[in-house]
This record gives sequence, structure tokens and C-alpha cells, in this order.
Amino acid sequence: MIDVHCHILPGVDDGAFDLEDSAAMAAQAAEDGIDVVCATPHIRPDHLVRVADLPSRVTALQREVRRLGLNLRIAPGAEIAQETAAGLSDTELRHLSLGGGGWVLIEPAPGPLDDELFLLVGELAARSVHAIVAHPERHAGLNFEDRLRELTARGALIQWTADFVARAAVGDLVLECASVGLVHLLGSDAHSSRAGRPVRLAAGVAKLREVCSPAQVEWIAEEAPRAILDGAESLSPPW
Repeated sequence: MIDVHCHILPGVDDGAFDLEDSAAMAAQAAEDGIDVVCATPHIRPDHLVRVADLPSRVTALQREVRRLGLNLRIAPGAEIAQETAAGLSDTELRHLSLGGGGWVLIEPAPGPLDDELFLLVGELAARSVHAIVAHPERHAGLNFEDRLRELTARGALIQWTADFVARAAVGDLVLECASVGLVHLLGSDAHSSRAGRPVRLAAGVAKLREVCSPAQVEWIAEEAPRAILDGAESLSPPW
């Protein structure tokens, strides 16, 4: 499995506190059966993340993961705020994409999904950059499913938080969305080994099996994230 959303880099944003915390998060991931974690620090005004420093930080963490004997790859990436993305250069967007493959994780503006997000997805596509919309469960509002469908129609993929999915009960929003094909990716959105969500996907994947076909779950958990890291030019849910 591939975790496409994780704040595992130490001392960068509101994620891992230090290298020890990052290593413990890596151990959580490996124990859960995750073989790639995308390091996705926040790119937004309240976190002064230096884009140029991220490759060396990923390399340093990968070195520590190998030293610990964990079979886990740390891939580069970022979680880019909706209001920040349009002002980034093409080069910056490419560097901040997941695995460098041209797919960027977008954090929607606070509140319900808005029209500006639709416009951003189209603007990024015109620049040969593909959008992944992060944690839509935090941005529900009127006509929520219709808005998710519109984002998908514009070429975006929708990434839900694995722990939120795992905790869902029959009839809950996310399972209804999964049953109609509006769950495309899972991410842990973990920030620390010491509190909050763990770096785990397996329980969320298991919950999806209750409402999705085996082929659909395979695409969400394996095929789509690997295609993203491989730099797929286009990627649409096969349903």
C-alpha cells in the first residue's frame, strides 16, 4: 500500500516533532503493510516550509529508515493549500507533486468545497498538473456529492482519510460516497506517532471492502497510488 498523505518529515510543519517521532511513524507504516509513504508537509502561509530544502530532508529520513532496517520508501510530495497553489511556479509544482510525477495534493480552503477549487483544478490541468483533493470529509456542505462529482469530471481525484473511513458505520457519508465511486484514494494524514491518527491504511481499506467491489478496492489501495507516483498522464476511476 502507498500512503499518499503523511506529515512524516521531522520539524517541518505541524507533523513529526523530531527524527525519533518520524522513525516511529515509519515503523507504524511498515507494520501496517505500507511500503511507500509520501512525505507531504503543508505548503501554506502559516508554515514556513522551504521548498528547496525538502529533497534533502526526504533523503535524510530515508537514510534513517534504512538504518532501522525498515522496508519502506519515503517519496517526496506536499500538501498545498488551495489559496497557495496558483501562485507556485510550474517548477515548484512539479517538485511538490507526489513522487515528482505531476500529481499534487491540494488542501481545500476552510469550509465547504467552493467554486474556487473547481477553477484551481482547471487551471492546474492547463499547466499539465493533476489535482488530488485532500480530506473532503472536512469540507462537506450543500450538494456535497455533486461537488465531488464535478471535481472528478474536471480530472481531480478524491483522497479520504483512512482513519475516518475505518470508523464509519453503515449509512455514513463516506461509505455512501464509496458506494457511488467517489472515494479514489486513502491517506493516513498522520502527524505524529505520539498522538492523533496513526500511519495506517489497512483498516480503512478493509472497511471499503464492505461497500466496494474487490476490483474497486484494488484500484484505490494499489493501482491508483502507484500510477500517481509513476507520473500517469491521466487517471480516471474505472467505474
